[in-house]
Amino acid sequence: MITFNIAQWRAWAPGLTNVEDWQQWSQHPTPLQGSDEAPDVSFLPAMQRRRLGRLARMAFAVGWPLAEGHARLPLVFVSRHGETPRTFEILCDVAADEPLSPTQFSLSVHNAVIGLWSILRGETSEMTALAAAGDGLEHGVFEAAALLAEGAPAVLVIVTEEQPPQAYCDWIDDVPFPYAVGLLLTPGTDWQLSLKPGSETSPRAQWPHALNLLRILNTAQRACEHPWKNRLWNWQRSP
Repeated sequence: MITFNIAQWRAWAPGLTNVEDWQQWSQHPTPLQGSDEAPDVSFLPAMQRRRLGRLARMAFAVGWPLAEGHARLPLVFVSRHGETPRTFEILCDVAADEPLSPTQFSLSVHNAVIGLWSILRGETSEMTALAAAGDGLEHGVFEAAALLAEGAPAVLVIVTEEQPPQAYCDWIDDVPFPYAVGLLLTPGTDWQLSLKPGSETSPRAQWPHALNLLRILNTAQRACEHPWKNRLWNWQRSP
């Protein structure tokens, strides 16, 4: 079991851009209509901004305000699928025997977001990019808790997923809509996260774990279980 505080959080999805939007969605969660909307990242230099795909823009949109005021802030970036639209474009170019863009490739790799974060913020703290399974949120929080235990005063966790191209829909079925969730974790005992063996036959949670956590943060609910394959994660917050 690990303990920690969630000092602040931010989240973004098409049409859900502020706390009030997420509070309403948490009360009545529903899938969102397909949209090409991307978050406002006008705080970034225009040249860098143009290079970013929506996944990176979402990560910056939720993470940047949480990082303000922190001279050094370790980052744990979590995405199960990563830049699927950009990767699909590269594969289409390969199939068409077209020349590949070095920029497209460099921005498609899984740790590209933390590399850009380090450059644009001048951040040299420890940063980790995780490609976990459906319980990537919990793996990211465990990684952050280890950094807190080593003395970090705060750790930023960003979980984000992009809507996959239609060609991937037979294999990727856990992204109901594009979203990003940012958590600023600090030492404390407000939250407890524990793991126990689960069952492969346990029904999967209706929403991705990061979105389920948002529902807890925006309601009076104080505990929930997140099953994933043979793992059962238990979240509890103090009264």
